[in-house]
Amino acid sequence: MENSEKSVEDTKDESNIERITWKDLGLVDTLCKTCLELKWKEPTRIQQEAIPLTLQGKDVIGLAETGSGKTAAFALPILQALLENPQRYFALILTPTRELAFQIAEQFDALGSSMGVKSVVLVGGMDMHAQGIILEKKPHIIIATPGRLVDHLENTKGFNLRQLKFLVMDEADRILNMDFEVEVDKILRVIPRERRTLLFSATMTKKVQKLQRASLRNFVKVEVSTKYQTVEKLQQYYVFIPVKFK
Repeated sequence: MENSEKSVEDTKDESNIERITWKDLGLVDTLCKTCLELKWKEPTRIQQEAIPLTLQGKDVIGLAETGSGKTAAFALPILQALLENPQRYFALILTPTRELAFQIAEQFDALGSSMGVKSVVLVGGMDMHAQGIILEKKPHIIIATPGRLVDHLENTKGFNLRQLKFLVMDEADRILNMDFEVEVDKILRVIPRERRTLLFSATMTKKVQKLQRASLRNFVKVEVSTKYQTVEKLQQYYVFIPVKFK
């Protein structure tokens, strides 16, 4: 009987837990509505921690694993800042791979659909000239791998990032593990010192700490992951495949 009563009490406590809404984070109605239209009922932990700090004007280091919702954690405050201060070449998002670059672009396009936000993806393996034509139209958001961005900075006439307001380095540990340090250094030298910087990484390696010292000021560190932790919503499976098919 005691166990039964305790169970009922526990359920009662859980039902009284106040849910954090998108509005609670300080987002404007337009973006809150978009999140709900995308079936995002409530913000994830990294979003709850990082979005209010970014909206307050802080640089942020976010330690969060893949699948935690970190793309929206930086995309939403960037879009809100863009609403307040419309400008071309507003934000640069550096990513380690082309696949991640396109995923991030999809989220920016979805979240910024009602705002008319334009973005461009600059990655290797695609035509430089075609990318240059899109850059001439001066999109708001640039999502790029470091190597291809440097190619454009050095070779695309009229393209520069001297008015950039936001720099995001997503999966910074992977960017540095893929030996993009020289390219990142070149990029940091040609963008404004007066900017907002958001750095997201699954782990805090020595290389990431070095990058933090070089690129962030007045920053707040947010950690919502633990080592070897699996994301709650991530499903994992074993698939046994015969040797001849491997």
